[in-house]
Amino acid sequence: MSETNGLKNETNTRRNGVDNQAFEMEEDNTNDTSSVQSQNKKTKKGLGSYMSKVSKPINATEDYIKSHSQTFKYIVLGILGAGYVAYFIAACVLNFQRAIALVVLTSLAVVATSFELLKKYKGKSISRCFRPAVRLDLLFSLVLSSVIFIVLVLVLLLLWLVLDTSKRPEQLISFGGVCMFILLLFLFSAHRTAVSWRPLFWGLGMQFCMGLFIIRTEPGLIAFEWLGNQVKVFLDYTKAGSSFVFGDLIANIFAFQALPIIVFFSSVMSVLYFLGIMQWLILKISWVMQITMGTSPTETLSVAGNIFVGQTEAPLLIRPYLKDMTKSEIHAVMTGGFATIAGSVMGAFISFGIDASSLISASVMAAPCAMAISKLSYPETEDSPFKSEKNVKVDCGNEQNILEAVSSGASASIGLVANIAANLIAFLAILAFINQALSWFGGMVGYPEVTFQLICSYVFMPVAFMMGIPYDESFTVAELIGTKLFLNEFVAYEKLSELKSQRLSGMDEIIGGERQWISIRSEIITTYALCGFANFSSLGIVIGGLSSICPSRRGDISSLVLRAMITGTCVSLINACIAGILFVPPLDCIELFKGSAFNATNEDIQTLNVTVYFSECCQCCGLNNMDICK
Repeated sequence: MSETNGLKNETNTRRNGVDNQAFEMEEDNTNDTSSVQSQNKKTKKGLGSYMSKVSKPINATEDYIKSHSQTFKYIVLGILGAGYVAYFIAACVLNFQRAIALVVLTSLAVVATSFELLKKYKGKSISRCFRPAVRLDLLFSLVLSSVIFIVLVLVLLLLWLVLDTSKRPEQLISFGGVCMFILLLFLFSAHRTAVSWRPLFWGLGMQFCMGLFIIRTEPGLIAFEWLGNQVKVFLDYTKAGSSFVFGDLIANIFAFQALPIIVFFSSVMSVLYFLGIMQWLILKISWVMQITMGTSPTETLSVAGNIFVGQTEAPLLIRPYLKDMTKSEIHAVMTGGFATIAGSVMGAFISFGIDASSLISASVMAAPCAMAISKLSYPETEDSPFKSEKNVKVDCGNEQNILEAVSSGASASIGLVANIAANLIAFLAILAFINQALSWFGGMVGYPEVTFQLICSYVFMPVAFMMGIPYDESFTVAELIGTKLFLNEFVAYEKLSELKSQRLSGMDEIIGGERQWISIRSEIITTYALCGFANFSSLGIVIGGLSSICPSRRGDISSLVLRAMITGTCVSLINACIAGILFVPPLDCIELFKGSAFNATNEDIQTLNVTVYFSECCQCCGLNNMDICK
């Protein structure tokens, strides 16, 4: 009976089913999950309401700051300005000599801000003073453009030259050189009857005034000497990177010493472009040139940009407008590139030992001269569509932050560095081959000493002489001019630095019939004459660079590039003539040391602008390595 009851109970259990433990656990988990989710929803809802309550004051504060952002901006600027003034005063009080650099930078910032405010509030009034108008400005403009005014200015200039050069007649030769180059350019002008004399006289006048300030006045001389020294110090920071990469190889190897400077300077320029500093500076310089010379905003912007960047980088500032520019404007853009050098390349020349202040002043003075001479060589005969600077905006880079700007600047310099190195290898090798071939052909008729440099010395000797170079030194300078024109400026400046180092080392002036160095005045004039990218190797660079920016104008670019190169060469030579007119040779310490017993009361020493003791004169003249100065 018990077994029968057990079977019945089992049968009933099977029919009714028994609760599965796994299913019971699953059901429990499902119930727990749903309860947890509901609790989470409640928690999130509570947290959200709590955060909204907490963020209300924050949002209100943010809205208040946004609505009063201008006030907070002035407060922050006021605090920063007050802090800087306190810092500036403390630095000057503690050590004014040490704070000179800070004073100069602060003065530049004040002048720049004042210039910006002057242009903003009085720019139109100033522009009307230099622009023909139908009101009272018409009389002023007519006077400026009249023949009487031009003749009066020329008479005053000639009178000044007679008085200033009475003791140094060689400076009159440099003035004759300026007149000669202008006359030649006018005779070979593309449209002589269309020449506008306003850009020419204003451009040469601005160039002469800048040269007068830089070369003749003590403040200008001190300022550019200081600027040149600061550039040297700044470029020395390149050694930190190049010595880490190349080690001890940077000592006397050009590729490891000069070329890294280009990489460093290119990165710095890229950062300045990203911050907008370079665009601001270029705009201000171009504004001054535009309102005085009456040139269009596009061409003036590009020429002003050439003071700092290269001949293919400056046109990028006006990339959108190249397709609509006139032929005269395109010619001016190319002339500005040929007549100046890029800041990165300038750093390499300074590392050669070339005078930094002369290089900087030569590049700055070349900008207005390039604009003036380009309008003489290829005058404007078309109507420019760019009459107002309001229609022109400076094209900027695409970098998103300052680190990208540093990287892109360094990357962009790779092509330039490789191009310079490859060209130097090729041109120096070709020069050696040409010299050997000329020597072989000359040996057939008894003149084995014939070389490319010797030919250049005779061909360009009249040009060098008209710049103000003494006759016996003009052949040496003519070699450098020919080397720069047919090869490139790197080779020419390297040879000039060799001549300078030999002069400073006290080497004899002539050894074996060959001149070993040239005078300081000739060095300075030659530095100005070589300052430019105008050479035959740059023709392809300009055609390729500008054609890639504006393919539709390739034909006009190719037809104008040779004229622009010759015009750019003349700009550099006129720049050298201006330096020859204004430069006054310093005391010849070498001849003084050789010819007389040195003492602090010597009358020749008292001709210096300041009282100089014996050791200071050695340092001033760069003769510390001579035995008498040790």
